[in-house]
Amino acid sequence: MLTPRLAYLPNFDDTSRVWVYVCARPLTETQAETLQDALNDFTRRWTAHNQALKAVGEVFDRQFVLIMVDETQADASGCSIDQSVHFLEAMSHQLGVDLLERLRFGWIEDGRLRMGNREELAEQIRHQRIGPDTLMVNTLVQTKRDLRERWLLPFAQSWHQRIV
Repeated sequence: MLTPRLAYLPNFDDTSRVWVYVCARPLTETQAETLQDALNDFTRRWTAHNQALKAVGEVFDRQFVLIMVDETQADASGCSIDQSVHFLEAMSHQLGVDLLERLRFGWIEDGRLRMGNREELAEQIRHQRIGPDTLMVNTLVQTKRDLRERWLLPFAQSWHQRIV
C-alpha cells in the first residue's frame, strides 16, 4: 500500500493539518469518484471566517477520506472543521455508507490492505497474523509530514496495541 498523494503535494507546507476519516466499508468505484468530485468542490469553496482555506482532499484506496489544510495562509477554525464534518455526514447519507467510522482499523497483510473492527483486529493478533512488525495504518497522523513519514507504522510502534 502506498502513501496517499496528499503527502507529496509540493505546494503544501509540511506542517499542513491532516484529518483522516475511515469508511465503514470499501466504496464502489462510482461512489469513490462521486465523493472525490464532491470533495474537490468542497475544498475549493471551504472558508474560515470568510477567508479561503488552502485545502485539498483525497479519497484513498476507496477506504479513507483525507483532508489537508495549509495553515500558513489561513487557519482552520472550529466552525470550518465542523463544516467539513457536516459535509462528510451529508455525503455519508447520499452514498449510503458511513464515512466517519471510528472503529475500523487497517493493516498490511501479504502486501494488501486489510480492514477490520476491534474484534477482528484482536483475533488477527491472537492468531499471530499481526505481529510486532506488521504495518498498521496510522489514522492519527496530524500533518503532511506525518502522513508522508508515519502513515504506516509497525504494530509495535503504533497506537493500535493500546486498544486490543
